[in-house]
Amino acid sequence: MDQEEKSERSRAQILEAALDLFSRQGYRGTSIRDISKAAGVSTGSVYHHFHDKEELFDTLLLQYWTAIESPDFPFNRALASGAFPDRLEELAEAAEESVQSWERHVALIYVDVVEMQGTHIQRFYAGMADRFEAFLRRYRAQDDFETRLAPGVSPLSAVMLASRIFLQYYAVERLFRVPDQFGKPSREAIRDISEILRRGMLHERRGAR
Repeated sequence: MDQEEKSERSRAQILEAALDLFSRQGYRGTSIRDISKAAGVSTGSVYHHFHDKEELFDTLLLQYWTAIESPDFPFNRALASGAFPDRLEELAEAAEESVQSWERHVALIYVDVVEMQGTHIQRFYAGMADRFEAFLRRYRAQDDFETRLAPGVSPLSAVMLASRIFLQYYAVERLFRVPDQFGKPSREAIRDISEILRRGMLHERRGAR
């Protein structure tokens, strides 16, 4: 193994240790010494790769931001396959897989909100609509959605709403360890949510405008 490979392996070990510690005990509760010990490297090695603890935290969040824009992200695969808007249960399953696969990274979002007033994720959420719109254009889904959604329903708003509901549902279930948060098994809750999204919650009255 040459020096470059050793350096890259050391960096990966540091990131893995930092991810585990930040997601379990928070940002302030984790020191560079804790990270170096968990990674099996010296503190000097940590500072060789990262200027400070905040750069480490930023790098881990960037891993997640990059992942959720990838076509391989489970939720994106489901969107691209046509699960929205008809097969919402499939979209929910993809959301569950996404949260499960990236659970520790998702936990960092809550760490950021609680400890740093959301300073790291504000930029991400501020640009979310643009990213979803680019996704719809990329897969030429905008026109298709418009023919399948109710008149006046924005495809962009609809797909963003579904994504927020399903991803948040499973984030609460996995990160906060709250099973059956709707008072029923998750599969039943997801079925109910999907039906509400598809049909709406108000009874359609004759002659109503």
